[in-house]
Amino acid sequence: MSDNGLSLTKKFRLSTRDAKLLEKKAKAANMSESEYLRLMISQKPNDYPEVRQLLRDLINEVNRIGVNINQITYHNNAGLYSENDKERLVAYMRKLNMAVAKVVEILGNQ
Repeated sequence: MSDNGLSLTKKFRLSTRDAKLLEKKAKAANMSESEYLRLMISQKPNDYPEVRQLLRDLINEVNRIGVNINQITYHNNAGLYSENDKERLVAYMRKLNMAVAKVVEILGNQ
């Protein structure tokens, strides 16, 4: 048995197209084909660096928008709320929805 617990060998067939796709995706992930297949089988989203980066970017965007929403809420509570603040709030919420939709679309296409 090897030191990482990998003791079985499986043989399977792929079309030429699938074999090239596997090679391309493994190379893009800087992994061997075996490592890449094991990653795909485990289905651990935290193992995907591109997913972690997308989620990190989304969290940063949500935090920036949250700060702006807090400022608008403060102005509302202080009686300084204006129609302009309402328009900004709607724009921030749209931006937030678009950022979430973009991440969902990207993750859905992987």
